[in-house]
Amino acid sequence: QVQLVESGGGLVQPGGSLRLSCETSGSILDYYAIGWFRQAPGKEREGVSYIKTSDGESLYAESVKGRFTISRDIVKDTVYLEMHNLKPEDTAVYYCAAGRVFSLFPYNDDYWGQGIQVTVSS
Repeated sequence: QVQLVESGGGLVQPGGSLRLSCETSGSILDYYAIGWFRQAPGKEREGVSYIKTSDGESLYAESVKGRFTISRDIVKDTVYLEMHNLKPEDTAVYYCAAGRVFSLFPYNDDYWGQGIQVTVSS
């Protein structure tokens, strides 16, 4: 059974940083792409960032470019999302997702985790 387990969320002040982790139950190379989408209350799901597991090519939403960095550790079977200069509008539940399509469209994924809350507030 495929499992994607997120960790690293929490409460941070505006301008602060967090690192999200997504550990897969198997090898991350079993998936073509892994990434993150987020959903805030009353808002549409938004693709944040995805990485191609084979070569590390990455995609970012315009709203996070220059502030977020996605990376993968093939040995640890983990994908990371480094988030800096966080803003209140980044507040959402963040979901790790994996699948066969390398895209920011957040409905392509075959698997996703339970989600983790990120709150940016003073």
